Amino acid sequence: MASKNSLMSWIDRRLPVTENLERHLTKHPVPSKVNFFYLFGALLMVVFMIQVITGIWLMMFYTNTEEGAFASVEYIMRDVEYGWLMRYMHSTGASAFFFLMYFHMFRGLLYGSYQKPKELVWLFGCFLLFLLMAEGFLGYVLPWGQMSYWAANVILSLFGAIPFIGESLQVWIQGDYVLSGATLSRFFALHVVVVPLLMIALVVFHIFALHEVGAGNPEGVDIEKYRDKTGMPLDGKPFHPYKTFGALPAIGIFFIVFFAIVYYAPTGGGYFIEKPNFEEANFLKTPEHIAPVWYYAPFYSILRAVTFGIPFLGITSKFLGFIIFAASIAILFIVPWLDRSKVQSIRYKGIFSKIAMIMFATSFITLGYLGTKPVNEIRTLIAQICTIFYFLPFILMPIYTKYEKTLEVPDRL
Repeated sequence: MASKNSLMSWIDRRLPVTENLERHLTKHPVPSKVNFFYLFGALLMVVFMIQVITGIWLMMFYTNTEEGAFASVEYIMRDVEYGWLMRYMHSTGASAFFFLMYFHMFRGLLYGSYQKPKELVWLFGCFLLFLLMAEGFLGYVLPWGQMSYWAANVILSLFGAIPFIGESLQVWIQGDYVLSGATLSRFFALHVVVVPLLMIALVVFHIFALHEVGAGNPEGVDIEKYRDKTGMPLDGKPFHPYKTFGALPAIGIFFIVFFAIVYYAPTGGGYFIEKPNFEEANFLKTPEHIAPVWYYAPFYSILRAVTFGIPFLGITSKFLGFIIFAASIAILFIVPWLDRSKVQSIRYKGIFSKIAMIMFATSFITLGYLGTKPVNEIRTLIAQICTIFYFLPFILMPIYTKYEKTLEVPDRL
């Protein structure tokens, strides 16, 4: 116990550091029994730090001009000491970020981490996913390679499909009538300053909201119900040191896999960095197959499935594709109000909920595969079917979660 005259006591009287450390670390209760799905949140924080550190380092050598962008990336790779390592850590980190984020959110869907009173926790997470997608897209354009240039052309042209304001909005986003140095300058500013600051703020809100309502568990049990004499839940443990130190083995395994990829397969067989992106952007030469990085592929596949479909009610298929593409992300925001089940965990929900989650996961993976492949009639048809199966679990959720039979949830973990 620190004395009343200690430096820490002096600080605490002016800024409650100890009180907040106890509230969010040493005395914050978390479930004593969880599975590996609950490690993804800690791993996301590790990857976030990797991206910030390597991003700052790369920023010191990057030139955000149309003439110098690609050359500066080549300079980093060839002439800067350990530049190749930093670049590959950053590109591999981007893939790791999305991989962990998708699993983290899927865990939320499985175990009802969006149900009352955790709606804000889920919403902050959805906004983080949206910002992560924006951050990834902005960073994807900066190397100014062939795929960066042409993929950006495809995505930004979607805004041009919006009726009345589309063309003006596209020019405003690009900063020019075509992709140019003006686009690079504003994308660079957004990528290194604006979006990261928003993400940091949302991470803080996400954690604070989570600590306010309490962490979930695979059983969906309320651990606050039974407490010991010290006030600690009987089925809970302090966040620190039990959970912080408990995550260290997983972090160690993650680093082994992460650096194995960085050293031996940094391009991920073309899935992390595509071969055309090692060529400088050329507006006169279109790549044979324009495809996004794997983590955008499911949503890009939805976009293509609708865009190459039949126009509906006089609306151009491109604009309809943009609407469905946006809806595929937006629908996640309203999940807390779609689920009417009395239980949280998929373990105690009915058969329809289980089928719905399998349908969603299968369609998402299939769409991801199709999004990386050249388009043809068969793939378009399969993608259209998978797009329906992607939305169907959410559209029907208010019905099957309300009427399906559920199992009794245990009183304790």
